Amino acid sequence: MSKLATTTVFAAILAAGMPAAFAQTSATPETRPETRAAVTSPNHNTIMPDQIRASKMISATVYDVQNRDIGSVEDLVLDRDGKVAAVVLQVGSFLGLGGKYVAVNLSDIKTDNNRLTLDRTKEQLQQMAAYDLENKNTGAGTSPSPATGGRLGR
Repeated sequence: MSKLATTTVFAAILAAGMPAAFAQTSATPETRPETRAAVTSPNHNTIMPDQIRASKMISATVYDVQNRDIGSVEDLVLDRDGKVAAVVLQVGSFLGLGGKYVAVNLSDIKTDNNRLTLDRTKEQLQQMAAYDLENKNTGAGTSPSPATGGRLGR
């Protein structure tokens, strides 16, 4: 995976938390809203067993239920709320050549000991519609800014 893609995902995660922090510091104590980051971990210093780091997921091999290599995670697409909207897989490539990108829901991917499993075959993934990950008009920087935060990627 390229450094640009890794940097973009990292910037998106950071930017998702910045609007809340800015809102807290700019409000007066009497009108300060109770804005807290949504963290599912009871201990903010520990990754939980049902969680996986994006850096470990991106470029990881994905297996089917018969333990066959069916592709790899190319990227994670985040929505404006910072939630994973799609996991983009690269399927059908050989030594990084050929193949295509397809998008699946994060909930479709199961994790067990940092191993990613998808209940689909390579053939099913290859028949899915291609996901246009390389479209220069998508991603960060071309859509209007959300009301609660700044622009990503510029």
